[in-house]
Amino acid sequence: MAYDLITMGRIGVDLYPLQTGVPLPQVTSFGKFLGGSASNVAVAAARLGRRAAVITRTGDDPFGTYLHEALKGFGVDDRWVTPVPGLPTPVTFCEVFPPDDFPLYFYRQPKAPDLEIDAHELDLDAVRDARVFWVTGTGLSEEPSRTATLAALAHRAKSGTTVFDLDWRPMFWTDPDAARPFYTEALRHTTVAVGNLDEVEVATGVREPHAAARALLDAGVELAVVKQGPKGVLAVNSAGESAEVPPLPVNVLNGLGAGDAFGGCLVHGLLAGWDLEKTMRHANAAGAIVASRLECSSAMPTPAEIEAAVAAGAVQ
Repeated sequence: MAYDLITMGRIGVDLYPLQTGVPLPQVTSFGKFLGGSASNVAVAAARLGRRAAVITRTGDDPFGTYLHEALKGFGVDDRWVTPVPGLPTPVTFCEVFPPDDFPLYFYRQPKAPDLEIDAHELDLDAVRDARVFWVTGTGLSEEPSRTATLAALAHRAKSGTTVFDLDWRPMFWTDPDAARPFYTEALRHTTVAVGNLDEVEVATGVREPHAAARALLDAGVELAVVKQGPKGVLAVNSAGESAEVPPLPVNVLNGLGAGDAFGGCLVHGLLAGWDLEKTMRHANAAGAIVASRLECSSAMPTPAEIEAAVAAGAVQ
């Protein structure tokens, strides 16, 4: 039986302060959570009832064991999560200064295991057969993950829905010009591109939302989703349909997982055959709900919670 969703990319342990508004040197207690954008998107989709799996790698250490246990606890298949001897499982710290300041500190040295995904070890038949396949820009930042990501995309050849989460993290690249050729190649093989204004500018060289969406369509995708922060989200497809949806009012506690919740609900809406506006409204609501909570993976909303937020027009 084919998966509804297979994601490929980052995994790690998020260590988030249990005190808000406190600089990291003064924080005295942390919560431990599964993290990594591709893994969080799989968790979000599983919370919405989708059969999801993730392709990634961990260290051969206790944190790697924890991530396997967490994935299985969330209902995400971990069969393609493998250890890399000699590399530690990544850890990410953040500071929480609501409503809009959440500095991230990635500990991925000497190299993150999720960048050691090898093309020769991929289950390409499963990748091809999944209803939705999701890759990220971070997976393009180093070898062998770069070749593996592009090989999976080429093998899939736009069967089903193939999503490229632009996922620009400047600390993983020398500069945007180094990333753009690989982003261009990935866009050739994908049907949906998702990114914020910084990310679409890296991918296309264009920052204005409507022009950026058009540039993504011209690059080969069928649906461009441009997240505009406080201005909401713009979605434009190759059929000429568009939807521009404002964000839901919410008291933000930690905005870091909102994009992953948005992604999981985007997948859910695409699989359900919803129209653009309904998909964007529900994805926005999912993101807003997670922004109102401290953690990411364990904060992913249920269908009932999303419906309630959409009906109320706000996160209560």
